[in-house]
Amino acid sequence: QVQLEESGGGSVQAGGSLRLSCVGSGYTYSTYSMAWFRQPPGKEREGVATIDSAGRTTYAGSVKGRFTISSDNAKNTLYLQMNSLKPEETAMYYCAAYPGPVVNGLAAWEYNYWGRGTQVTVSS
Repeated sequence: QVQLEESGGGSVQAGGSLRLSCVGSGYTYSTYSMAWFRQPPGKEREGVATIDSAGRTTYAGSVKGRFTISSDNAKNTLYLQMNSLKPEETAMYYCAAYPGPVVNGLAAWEYNYWGRGTQVTVSS
């Protein structure tokens, strides 16, 4: 059974940094497409960053240059380093996985496994 568990969320002031982690179990991590999504209060879930099995990454335009997605296959762990955080980036952050390549890595419908999320709050 595939399981994803996020951690690393918290409260930070604008301009600060956080690193999120997502530990996966129950599958061959290195063959999956992985991604981070976020859902601000009252808004739809949006794709933040994705990484495929070859290590290729894609970012939403709003986070490019500030966020970095990476993975450690030996530890079955996905990371999201977030720098220069903004108050509007307050959201629940989720990691997601799909057992193969995806066409649009930032589209939620591409992924069939999800974690429960970790809350990120950015104060001004």
